Order: sequence, then C-alpha cells, then structure tokens
Amino acid sequence: MRQAMPVSPLNPIPAAVWALCLPAIAGEIVFLLGQSGLIGGAQGVGLRLSAMQMTAFAPEMVQRMWHLGAVDWDQAYRILSYSFVNSSFTHAAFVVVFTLALGNMIAREFRPWAVIALFLGSAIGGALVYTAAISLLPGRVGPLIGGYPAVYGLVGAFTFLLWTRLGAVQANRMRAFTLIGMLLAFQLVFGIVFGGAGYGWIAEVAGFFVGFALSFLLVDGGVQRVLRQIRAR
Repeated sequence: MRQAMPVSPLNPIPAAVWALCLPAIAGEIVFLLGQSGLIGGAQGVGLRLSAMQMTAFAPEMVQRMWHLGAVDWDQAYRILSYSFVNSSFTHAAFVVVFTLALGNMIAREFRPWAVIALFLGSAIGGALVYTAAISLLPGRVGPLIGGYPAVYGLVGAFTFLLWTRLGAVQANRMRAFTLIGMLLAFQLVFGIVFGGAGYGWIAEVAGFFVGFALSFLLVDGGVQRVLRQIRAR
C-alpha cells in the first residue's frame, strides 16, 4: 500500500513571480559584495549609488521628450528599470516580500504573462502619473527609484479579486479596499514621524489604480465577470 505524499501547506511560488523578484535579489547580492570589498575594488561601496543613477526615472525626461516630440530611446528604459533597483536593503526586502506574497495569490487567477504585464504596466503608469503631477507640486521633485509603484499595482490586482468576490456574494465591496487604506495610513504616519517622504506616494497610489484597472483586462474572464454582476443588479 502506497503511503500518501505529504502536502506542503504553502503553494509553490510561480516562476513568473520569481522572475519579477530576481533583479532586486541579484542587485542586493552585488551591492553586498561591493560593500564587503569582494567586487568592484575601491569603487565597490558606491555600486548601489551608481546603479540608482543609471536606472532612476526622472520625470523631466518625459517632459523633455514631450516638448521635443521625439523619444529618447537611450533613456526610455528608465520608465521600467527604476522598479528593479532599490535605495536600500530594507527597501528591497519589502519590495521582494510583497511581490512574492501578493504575486503568489494573484497568480492563482492570472496567467504568468498577465502577472508580469500587471507589474510592468503599474510601474509605467505610476511613473507617467507622477510626471503629469509634478507641474502642480511645490518644491523640488526627486526621481523615482524602487519597486513600490509596481508592488502597489499588485495590491490593486489583489483588491480587484476581493472586490469581485465580495460582489458575487452581495457583500460590501468597499471592504476590498481595506489593504490599500492600511498601507496609505502606515505611509502617512511613517512620513510624519521620520520625514522625507517626498512625493513618491503619488506614483504608488497611481500604480494601485493602474493595477486595479488593468485587472479588468488581464484576469481570465474579468470583464465578463463584472458585466454579469452589473446585469444582476
């Protein structure tokens, strides 16, 4: 008689989700080796700063291209690259943990290519909204760096899944927005206590709404699911 194989209580994380985390993980390994003096020689300590300078998204870049009416392909990569380099180890750790946790849950409803499209689309959307907003903001606006706008897009997709499930059972769908509310409240308190929060939250909130909106198109049967609920009213 064959003994039943033990079942892991944790679902294996899909390869697409690991692929989104791999650049940040690899980068932190390189930065750690540089700080330890194992690579890069005397310049190894500055590897993170060099990587940030090479990948950060400056909103002025898009504004300049808009005024010139031409795309600077040598710099256009920054609208995505900023999401894969983080300003500190702690920053990277939060990005990776949230990407793994949310990505694993979202991947149960989204196909692998859709999870990647959601992450990248939220990063682009967050950067573009941030660019559009800076003309209305006082003070000096810094460049974007780090994966939070893309992670907030995953929060938006997770919220979409909760929103549709609550609607299917005629429950209060506003409960689906509890997570984003908690994150924004935490960010507000953190900014007040420690200061220096800047305007990066604009890109993060924009990433959330872009992720929520993209879910209608990227989740299997997403549009049909919402239309059924509307017709059922």
